[in-house]
Amino acid sequence: MKKYDAEIRLAREMTTFDATLLGVGAMIGAGIFVLIGIAAGVAGPALIITFALNGLIAVMTAMSYAELGSCYHTTGGGYLWVKEALPKWAGFLSGWMSWSAHAVACSLYALGFGAYFELVLSEFSLVLPHWGFFSPQKILAAFVAILFAYINFRGASETGKIGNLVTIAKIIVLVVFIGFGLELIFHQGDWQTTFSPFFPHGAGGVFKAMGLTFIAFQGFEVITQSSEEIKNPRRNIPRAIFFSLMIVIPIYILVAFVSIGTVPSGGMAPWDYLALKKETALVDVARNFFVGGGVLILFGGLISTISALNATIFSSSRVAFAMGRDRNFPGFFSKVHGNNLTPHWSIISTLILVVLMAVSLPIENVASAADIMFLLLFLAVNVAMIKLRKLRPDLDRGFTVPIFPYLSIVGILSLLFLAIYMFDYSLSAWIVTIVWVALGLAVYRFYASSRETKHERKIATLERIQKKDFTILVCLSESENVESITDIAFAIARKHNATIIFLHVIELGEDKKLQIGLQATSRGKALLEEAQNFAEVAGVPSKAIIKISHRISTGIVDTVLEEECNFLLLGRNKNPNFTSRFFSSAIDNVLQKTTVEVAILHRDIHHDQVKKILIPYNGDIHTRLAIEISPALLEHYRAKLTIAVVFDPGTSKENRQLITEQIKRDIADENISASIKIVTDPDILHGILKLAKYTDLLVMGGKSGDFLELLFSKSVAREITESVDCPVLWLKEYEERKSFLHSIFTTKNNNGG
Repeated sequence: MKKYDAEIRLAREMTTFDATLLGVGAMIGAGIFVLIGIAAGVAGPALIITFALNGLIAVMTAMSYAELGSCYHTTGGGYLWVKEALPKWAGFLSGWMSWSAHAVACSLYALGFGAYFELVLSEFSLVLPHWGFFSPQKILAAFVAILFAYINFRGASETGKIGNLVTIAKIIVLVVFIGFGLELIFHQGDWQTTFSPFFPHGAGGVFKAMGLTFIAFQGFEVITQSSEEIKNPRRNIPRAIFFSLMIVIPIYILVAFVSIGTVPSGGMAPWDYLALKKETALVDVARNFFVGGGVLILFGGLISTISALNATIFSSSRVAFAMGRDRNFPGFFSKVHGNNLTPHWSIISTLILVVLMAVSLPIENVASAADIMFLLLFLAVNVAMIKLRKLRPDLDRGFTVPIFPYLSIVGILSLLFLAIYMFDYSLSAWIVTIVWVALGLAVYRFYASSRETKHERKIATLERIQKKDFTILVCLSESENVESITDIAFAIARKHNATIIFLHVIELGEDKKLQIGLQATSRGKALLEEAQNFAEVAGVPSKAIIKISHRISTGIVDTVLEEECNFLLLGRNKNPNFTSRFFSSAIDNVLQKTTVEVAILHRDIHHDQVKKILIPYNGDIHTRLAIEISPALLEHYRAKLTIAVVFDPGTSKENRQLITEQIKRDIADENISASIKIVTDPDILHGILKLAKYTDLLVMGGKSGDFLELLFSKSVAREITESVDCPVLWLKEYEERKSFLHSIFTTKNNNGG
């Protein structure tokens, strides 16, 4: 009776080597080429300790990622784990912050690229103009973000090849930088004096620098975000996480050591000189090593920032993709491009956020905001790991965190301490974070929570259908012919061994207490008793429910959920006037809210008179549902089936052939006998009405509209329903409503725009 949409999955193309370089590429960029100058001014020579301590904290959190990443193999990473372990709002918030944190990190890398590329242009005496508020650095940042969003849009394989080459190149650049730097340091007789005083700003400077540069270690999280694309993730994700940290942490410490030990300060404290140069500090350091050293670091800075940008756009878009798939975000976030097989809408949405942050905030505040979000996200993942170890001992873990749970608790406290300490360094970054979190909670409260719940209910319904556990809810009211609507219900129930629940809803005014409805149940009881008598004669199991509600639609939808129904059958006046349409909007409200298949019977049906059934074909999911229901009706009424398709005179022969072949496949899938009637008519309505003259029952797919559409406009399905003389059974498959923005884009694409 039911076909299922296949779950969208991403191809597994990445090896351990690819995943390791993906993580390294995301890490090396901000901490070395962009933030080391700023961080040196905050911590002084103790920057070496800063990177060592951050590496230790990162390893503790990475263990949680390795454990959970080894047993959860779908795109989404920390968002999905927090969502399963903690309350739903916390899960949504973790995804919201993960998406934004990666996007803000992309902004940081894009700004770093802009600074380095602007320096390259100045070497050739080229100066980009200022466009008002937009500096050359911000303009270049926006350009490179768009470029790498396009590369990600092209597909994972292209992204991986470019990312691997770039990451290997920048590792080579840094190894050369470290080698020349160490040689210069140890040829100086008094190099130790460069590191004195070691703590010029005390322990507080170290803690501030730790908070500022922790973003440099978030790359291992990118590995788990791409879990759905990694081969043998149970084994390869933990390996890639630890391999990437083993590569990055020593590089960070050695670059910090070399930078402070060789800086040409010109009388200033080395760390103050580095702070003055900010994101291009390493260029001036390298110029002291050898001829072309500055150019080497410029090259390394450019490829490092674009490598990190590439990996983090990849990660951020996958979080948005996962949240769209869970209906926390609008459904178009979960769409995959037909040719490139990439989540293109998620990439575009991420790009918008990246560019917005890059052009609106100074680089220090961008880095701080991203750091705070990552610290809070990692904290939540550590908590989730502890909870899931207890809640889900059944998971097949490829790695387990040692010294459980004490190591994770230390990690949680360390992350919380650094996040709080960032108040003292960048209040504006905390304000951005608080505003973003508040916005996320509002989105969850007023949008995501209801959509997520509805999506979960649909999944539960599909699971019941797969188990062949069918329950049909039949709604009865005083105005309906009980015998007609129950006859349709019996046809479906017999074919699918279903149980029928008869429902009568008593509607009370909003100002009345529901207990008052208890006094008005007599007519409903008589109606339901009549229906159950018919069911007993037909040999179909049934039960009856009277629901008292302030709204008819609420009573119906609540019963669908409470009784775990798969199918809903309603009756409706065939030719409603304006006032009837207004009151019958309750049915359309049900259609908008319910996640089950729905049938609506228009006009009375007489069992012995149904010999010919007609299904108008248009190929959508509602028409396919009509064909899926037809075997039950053919068997029950012993009728013959005709499937009609109306072609416009301008329809090509090829399109006619394609549609006809699809109808034949649909008929074969249901193992039924049916004739196919082809009509050529410029007016679809006119063509169907001609065929319906010789039909006893019209079965057709149709979907509900919004309230204004119900009142003032007509679809073809509605016009057919109101124009034919025979009974009409309207079938509606569950479909998610598209956002207004998505509808616009879809219309443009369909029109070739």
